[in-house]
Amino acid sequence: MSASTAADRAAGRAEAPNRRERARAAMLDEIKQTALELMAAHGSTDVRFVDIARAMGLTAPALYRYFADRDELLTAMVVDSFDDLAASLANARDGVPAEDLGGRLLATCSAYRHWASASPQRFALIFGQPVPGYAAPEDGPTTEAAGRAMGILAGIVVEAIKRGELRQPLVREVGTTMCALAAGKAAELGADLPAATYQAMLHTWATLHGFTCLEVYGHLGWMGAAARDELFAAQIRATAISGGLPIPGDRD
Repeated sequence: MSASTAADRAAGRAEAPNRRERARAAMLDEIKQTALELMAAHGSTDVRFVDIARAMGLTAPALYRYFADRDELLTAMVVDSFDDLAASLANARDGVPAEDLGGRLLATCSAYRHWASASPQRFALIFGQPVPGYAAPEDGPTTEAAGRAMGILAGIVVEAIKRGELRQPLVREVGTTMCALAAGKAAELGADLPAATYQAMLHTWATLHGFTCLEVYGHLGWMGAAARDELFAAQIRATAISGGLPIPGDRD
């Protein structure tokens, strides 16, 4: 279905989807939603066409009118998940004044955490154990979607570089392989990205992801929601201090 808005279609700038296109889009959404529900019920991202069809009251061959195979379905679900995550991160970032980069960092990290808790099946699909037998297309839609989502965090660092708001990371030793990766990332971002800062960015994501996994999979439930919130805010602040990144709550 077209991504055009209702206003675009009303103004004649885009063609409205016909009834068949709307019905097809609704069926695609139902298939993906059913797959997510089965993942939640089975505690696994490994789903079968036959199970999806049975849950929808269809025959398995009927699903092939919408997806060529299970891998195509999973690819569509991975792209949807990354896009939904990207929208959540961008909305959280944009809810904080542009001049408060530390606040934007905390808001974006918090959105990552909350999205994962609210969408554990999607989180598992894109960041959990690989689905048996599934391999995402190389340099395809899943890679592009992942780049859009994770680029939100990288963009905060790039903005800090442009404003001269970065400090030296506490860990400044960087291996030759990591230096090469940093050079490639700098070219991709179009920014003068020091290798130690790139390494600190990865430390920040690893810290954020580690906390999120512990919480999503129930390992921090013993301390209660308020304690988890406090620990998370302190952890992001500590990581920013260590990495030389904008520090939440430290606006002059």
